[in-house]
Amino acid sequence: MKYALPLVLFASPALAHSGAHLHPQEAAPSIMLIALFVIFLGGMLAHVVRR
Repeated sequence: MKYALPLVLFASPALAHSGAHLHPQEAAPSIMLIALFVIFLGGMLAHVVRR
């Protein structure tokens, strides 16, 4: 779990940055996708850690 947080913190801005460059008008949808991805990743990690 302690390795996941830095990964998310580094990955999210990178994805948001590339998304903003690819689709300047569609920044909000890409941010929503990133939020869903982070939530999904957190759920998977919580499931793995609980084992």
